[in-house]
Amino acid sequence: MAKLRIGGTWVGVLELELENWTVAMLRDEVAKRSNAPRPDSISLISAGKVLKDGDGSQNLTQLGIRDNAKILASRVSVDEGKSLKQELMAEEERSRRLARVKAAATALSKRHVDGSLPLEDFNIELENQGGQKVQLGTETDQRAVMMGLMLHENAKNLLRRQLYKDALEVLTMGEEAFSLCDPKVLEFIDNVPILQIDMVWCYFLLRDISWLSVAGIRLEKAREGLERCHGKDFSRVRLLQAGCQPELALHMRLELLEGVVAYHNGQFDKSKMALASAQAKFSQLQVPDEALSHVMSMGFKERDARRALRLNNQDIVRAVDFLFEEKAKRAQKREDDIRHRKEIMELKQYGVTPLKKAVSLEKLKELVAIGFEKKLAAEALRRNENDFQKALDDLTNPETNSAIQLDIESRKRKREERAANARIEELVSMGFERSRVVAAVQVNETMEQTMSRLLSDDPPPLPTVEANSIGNPAASEPNNVSASTNDTAEGPSTAADEERDVEMEDELARDIGSADALSDYDIEVTKEGEAIQEYLTLLASTDGKEAQSSG
Repeated sequence: MAKLRIGGTWVGVLELELENWTVAMLRDEVAKRSNAPRPDSISLISAGKVLKDGDGSQNLTQLGIRDNAKILASRVSVDEGKSLKQELMAEEERSRRLARVKAAATALSKRHVDGSLPLEDFNIELENQGGQKVQLGTETDQRAVMMGLMLHENAKNLLRRQLYKDALEVLTMGEEAFSLCDPKVLEFIDNVPILQIDMVWCYFLLRDISWLSVAGIRLEKAREGLERCHGKDFSRVRLLQAGCQPELALHMRLELLEGVVAYHNGQFDKSKMALASAQAKFSQLQVPDEALSHVMSMGFKERDARRALRLNNQDIVRAVDFLFEEKAKRAQKREDDIRHRKEIMELKQYGVTPLKKAVSLEKLKELVAIGFEKKLAAEALRRNENDFQKALDDLTNPETNSAIQLDIESRKRKREERAANARIEELVSMGFERSRVVAAVQVNETMEQTMSRLLSDDPPPLPTVEANSIGNPAASEPNNVSASTNDTAEGPSTAADEERDVEMEDELARDIGSADALSDYDIEVTKEGEAIQEYLTLLASTDGKEAQSSG
């Protein structure tokens, strides 16, 4: 028996078996001895932590409670107890969600970089601001950047929903993901500096001044990174963006945060300079009503018109050209997405290589251009792990070519058998007699055609395949359901699919899909403007106090 020393609402020693007691049992006992109206009015604290019931399966030993441990018991109101419980449940749910975000980003980045066959009807690729695909370093670097970008986009979505604490957690995950990439690779992109700025922006929105020292370091790194990518005078980014000023709002936010950090560190002159520069940029970003009305009169929505004017220094002609270019890019992207989906559906027909990779469409096109039949060429590449020369050797060897063709025909028959068996079971489950169903089902027919004939009692046409290849009338389950090594050629393995968090992966994919090349620079500056005025007022107040003290 172990002893627990209880203090607070009841003072005494309890003797109990730690391995057999749970928090709920301990709370019940303390409540009885305290004459408390109900157990949930008692809060138990050990070593500075509130003891939670959890799912009730953990005993006190598993929770770290030892012999002679001290437990503080305090009484709370029932409403306060419920509030505490709800708060703890909300925190647990939040932690679970953040873990899901990280796991989903990890899974997506792995699948969409290592050549695996996409399980979805989309493919995630890294692109530069011009929309061209880019290869950043090694496969590990590519995965790290992709994961960091997905987490950053999710965090920006949380920021828009004013979930600042969650956004900061996801931004921290994104920073960890980027840290797995070769630093030399990251020097070519501005995503990491922008993420650093967004992290400090979260500190500000949470009004957490305890992060000031870290914030200053982050902002220094962000400025260095932006100057490296954009050029000291932003000339590089303006050259890439044909003269428009997409970076203005981002640099305004950076200077605002630099001013805030300097203010709280007592560097008032530095703060004043940074805030004055931020205020000047804020004024540049204000869209005149006349210009906005003029662009909207051409059929553009207010948000799009305001964004275009802000990114193009309020130049109406450039803003309109920008909007038409963006519209053309969106149309092209829709066409590309349709093409990608068709390619993915085609790839799924060919299956996966022994290492679970997709067949290379580029190499497949090369073999088809030489004159080989598409399915035959795809199977040769699949067998040879996309090694073009080995696939070509197999295709030009009459013996292996013949074996591949026989294998393709064999798998085709198996697919037809499985489809027919599945149809048989579905029709039998509807109440049709099995023998009639087996006689009626034809491989090349649709379900509607078979049902129509069964309902009209028409005699079935002559079978196009042997009876035993359709199904066994006495069997209660479809035949040929066991897996074999050849089945990997018919599609990706579904064993891992069952563990996928489809909901969270879709959410991350939507975040990425809704972004464009200028999303990182497209900042709604209302909060920034309010913050600039707030800290300029604080500085003015500080100047006034200094003047009084000197007088």
